Amino acid sequence: MQRVVTRGCAIVCGLLSVSAMCAVPTTATPDTAAWDGLLQRHVKVVGDGHASRVDYAGMRADRDTLDRYTDALSKITQAQFKAWDKPAQMAFLINAYNAFTVKLILTKWPQLKSIKDLGGWLSSPWKLRFFTLLGQRTTLDETETKLREPGQYDDPRIHFAINCASIGCPMLQAHAYHGATLDAQLDQATDDFLADHSRNRYDASKNVLMLSKIFDWYADDFSRRGSSSLNKFLATHATQISTAPGLSVRIANGDVKIEYLPYDWQLNTVQPP
Repeated sequence: MQRVVTRGCAIVCGLLSVSAMCAVPTTATPDTAAWDGLLQRHVKVVGDGHASRVDYAGMRADRDTLDRYTDALSKITQAQFKAWDKPAQMAFLINAYNAFTVKLILTKWPQLKSIKDLGGWLSSPWKLRFFTLLGQRTTLDETETKLREPGQYDDPRIHFAINCASIGCPMLQAHAYHGATLDAQLDQATDDFLADHSRNRYDASKNVLMLSKIFDWYADDFSRRGSSSLNKFLATHATQISTAPGLSVRIANGDVKIEYLPYDWQLNTVQPP
């Protein structure tokens, strides 16, 4: 009897081992339907379609939905993430950055006028370790750093997709990002930002490009993805900034002076808090 029981246990254990070996962890990216819905309901497009404001009161009312989405993001493992292609990885990180930024704002909404109010003397809001991503407690700054890692993605257009909850930032788009459509979405985000003349414009009378400080802070990033310099990148997108004849060539040749506009850190809310 003992031999039969032992043999039966061995068979069961063997079957369980085979089952475990055959189990394939899911590589599906998180469902963005909830995040899409939140963005469509609570992001208001303004500025001729090139800027947006966020209804944080609406986001707060939908906090349960936001929490479920960010919880799903936090459950993604490094192994799952690494199994995706690069566009899917980038879309995941962009969505995470934007969603957790909204959550950060809601921790003090409506008692703040700027995301910078959430920082302190020794820290900034981007260095607050307040969420989990890819198995680690992390920060917005570290999430952005992953997207900017040299040799990994090398795509400066991410600067027009991530949103820092400020009026000076590129718009928070009213949709989630997806790996399958990421290239087109990043192109659209770039066009929207450069076409917003409150943040990027050309003064023909002085031959001066007046640009967002983003191009100053991250100038090195714009020498990647086929551009040898910030000027080359701007030349490629010159028609979004201005329709002035020959502007693209003058920018590429360095014949246009560049100045940087003050950055507006006011909260990108639909109404004052």
